[in-house]
Amino acid sequence: MVTIPGEPRPDTTGLRIEAVGYTHPDAARLIAEVQQEYVRRYGSHDASPVDPGEFDPPRGLFVVAYRGAEPVGTGAWRERRLAVLGVAEAPGACVEVKRMYVAPGARGLGVARRVLAHLEATAAAAGASVIVLETGTAQPEAIALYTSSGYVPVPGFGHYRDSPLSRCFGKRLG
Repeated sequence: MVTIPGEPRPDTTGLRIEAVGYTHPDAARLIAEVQQEYVRRYGSHDASPVDPGEFDPPRGLFVVAYRGAEPVGTGAWRERRLAVLGVAEAPGACVEVKRMYVAPGARGLGVARRVLAHLEATAAAAGASVIVLETGTAQPEAIALYTSSGYVPVPGFGHYRDSPLSRCFGKRLG
């Protein structure tokens, strides 16, 4: 089998990605897990303001990745009004990735890369031109995922924009 650089690899993990509401029980469980991950890495929960309704289509999306019947990862995007990467601030032009997380037992299987690609594709289909995200220096594996997926540094934004631990990235879609 030949793989093309940049193309998703064939699914060999039994992974499926389903859109769910932010408050869906599987989403809520994994959000609680990622919050504990932030406590371990940074000493506190993510304090970024989040309204679950922001992740409802058509201005947002929340997904859970399942391996078989087990929820193993999450990711979401929500509309964000930012002018970045040469795209003017306009409704729907920019979206922000939130709640990217893979449970420890599913790490190293390409789950995060698949979820990220799904988020990018659905955001582009919804009309977004740019996708942005914020992560932190205590998450080097996340930074490696994003930069290897074509994300570049962008000016800080959001709740942690002035934190020395924050790193913001963006990518043009389409």
